[in-house]
Amino acid sequence: MKKILILSLTALLGACSSMNSTPQATLDGEVFYLQRIALPPTATLEVSLQDVSLADAPAVTLAKQSGPVKGQVPLPFHLRYDPASVKPGHTYAISARIEDNGQLLFINTERNSVDLNAKTLQPLRLRVDQVAH
Repeated sequence: MKKILILSLTALLGACSSMNSTPQATLDGEVFYLQRIALPPTATLEVSLQDVSLADAPAVTLAKQSGPVKGQVPLPFHLRYDPASVKPGHTYAISARIEDNGQLLFINTERNSVDLNAKTLQPLRLRVDQVAH
């Protein structure tokens, strides 16, 4: 009985490790703004990698990082995505936004295209602009 239990657990652990062996690629960078103001301590940052190939369809998100802001600008980000989801001939872009309690404070206003087929991707710098309220 113990052997069956051990074999079952071993098979289950093997299946779990093979599910986590999906190849991952990463994009690193930082988000910044030009205004000389501090972010509130409750601010959150969201950075997304999206397929923006189709003009008449919503963008498809490949990776997203969101969470509380730690410190002040520049704010680092680290996106993990599956390289198998990158399609030849498609266009990809990164977007960023900073919110406080659901209210948008900063957002990128320019398209930040990224070539995911490049051999080496330099750390990216995304500028966000303040939203008028």
